[in-house]
Amino acid sequence: MNRILMIIFFAVGFAAMADEAAPAYWKFAATPPMGWNSYDAFGDSVTEDEFLSNARYQKEHLLKHGWNYVVVDYRWYDPGAFDNNPNGRAGAELSADNFGRLLPATNRFPSAADGKGFKALADQIHEMGMKFGIHVMRGIPRQAVRANTPIEGSDFKAADAANTNNKCGWCPDMFGVDAAKPAGQAWYDSIVRLYAAWGVDFIKVDDLSSPYSEKEIEAIRNAIDKCGRAIVFSTSPGATPVNMGDHVQSHANMWRISGDFWDEWKSLDHNFDLLAAWQGHAGPGHWPDADMIPLGRIGKRSVGGNRATRFTKDEQITMMSLWALGPSPLMLGMNMPENDEWTESLLTNDEVLAVNQDVLGKQGIRVSQTYGLEVWAKDLSGGAKAVGLFNRGSVSQFDDSRAVFKSPLITRKTPGQSVAISADITGAKTLFLVVDDGGDNFVCDHADWVEPKLIGPQGEQKLTDLKWTSASCGFGKVTVGKSASGNALIVDGNNYADGIGTHSISVIEYNLPAGFTHFKAIGGLDRGGMIQKMAGSTVHFLVFTSDPAKTVEGATISISLQSLGITGSCRVRDLWKQKDLETATGDLSQSVPPHGAVLLLLRPESAL
Repeated sequence: MNRILMIIFFAVGFAAMADEAAPAYWKFAATPPMGWNSYDAFGDSVTEDEFLSNARYQKEHLLKHGWNYVVVDYRWYDPGAFDNNPNGRAGAELSADNFGRLLPATNRFPSAADGKGFKALADQIHEMGMKFGIHVMRGIPRQAVRANTPIEGSDFKAADAANTNNKCGWCPDMFGVDAAKPAGQAWYDSIVRLYAAWGVDFIKVDDLSSPYSEKEIEAIRNAIDKCGRAIVFSTSPGATPVNMGDHVQSHANMWRISGDFWDEWKSLDHNFDLLAAWQGHAGPGHWPDADMIPLGRIGKRSVGGNRATRFTKDEQITMMSLWALGPSPLMLGMNMPENDEWTESLLTNDEVLAVNQDVLGKQGIRVSQTYGLEVWAKDLSGGAKAVGLFNRGSVSQFDDSRAVFKSPLITRKTPGQSVAISADITGAKTLFLVVDDGGDNFVCDHADWVEPKLIGPQGEQKLTDLKWTSASCGFGKVTVGKSASGNALIVDGNNYADGIGTHSISVIEYNLPAGFTHFKAIGGLDRGGMIQKMAGSTVHFLVFTSDPAKTVEGATISISLQSLGITGSCRVRDLWKQKDLETATGDLSQSVPPHGAVLLLLRPESAL
């Protein structure tokens, strides 16, 4: 055999060995799954009509761009779910079959009547050319264990499989399963057989990753492998321990790297570091999951109340760019029929989506990190590179020179942990109440505007009797009559009925009625911040009569092409603007706004 033939022989042989070594289920998700999940909009109480409304929107608007999964999330088996109780409903009678396996609540999913389960709904989704998924909780229903129902397809009963000492810390529906027992495997085999018979293509199993349930993950993997259907397996929530990376990627198609991700900069900022920690574990068929995408209209019956996403447009571009480079699975959380033109433009940019879906499945690597300015790069098929330039610097900068009142720094050591606020608002048409983070980048500060009122010749007006124009804060939401943590307003041991609770960084805007000349209040640190074990609350209280935001210019981020492995010149395209830029040689520089991103496609001319 000549040398060339030997090289070809061994190359083909090694490729065949590598392909044989890869788990068969990796082919189920060769690129990161893309689709929609009901949780961010509808919590635990989505209905069949709401689900189908979103499925139809995805088919009509997004399917051609690659979005093809639709997933029913959390507690579809509870007939009484209505308010997204994060702890479920303890003792609720859940819909189930004679073998204890949970079934869709027919008052919410009428097509599930007569024991059909999700078969009819899955059939509708498949007819639309899409794939159907469900969320389930780890374990076996407590009601099945109490009734000791038989386990379908086996001689075991529910009590044989259950580990009653192993319970989810936040959902009362299930006991853990003793996966070391044959009965435990029989239970998982029975439910996955049922899901396969329904036509399920995707299973998100909750309460698996934090703490990490190694043996139950293995049992679920075994059950899917035996069911005869290609089902994508997603573990949740996070943070999945990085030291279990080899195990999870050899059993699941995707796994959560964070806790529940919501529309707060703090969470998005943290996901940069989480994705960096998981570098080396992604590839075709197995993906670190940065969680669902909370854009558009969310919270209709879910966390944080009915709202448009709190992410700014720059932050939305940052998130989609980071998820593309990750690459992370892309699961939308919004109520899609309410999407506006801007939101849809983010979801239909095929050039950005191609970075996420590139067939090489390479991870984005953090190339540089300096003072909140970062460069990430991802190798693409055909020799191109995707490069993300990110500005993680603060946008929460206020023009203090225009404040009509600014307090000194308020901390735990401040007498009374509060300050008296008095501001002249003569002639003002708007009022802005601002709480900053005191400069420590800690946003869980528990600040209260106590007894805020407007004063003028005609008397006093409680500010809390007026509706604000807008209200935002860096963590949670602004509340009236209670603290940001939902408790009574308590400052320095004194309980107040009238006031506004918030966290930093917070801006509350009011349109002012005519005739008032002064604003007065007490600005104080709420008891919720005093008793927490995290960093101490540090804030300033500021009052403005015009927009407090300071005009902040973008930072210039530069990177050498050599550091990206590129010699010579390369063609550059801005993927969000869908515009070709000047050919780059040597260095590449772009201005990036705070909390913003630029996503570029680089094609070395030597590879063209």
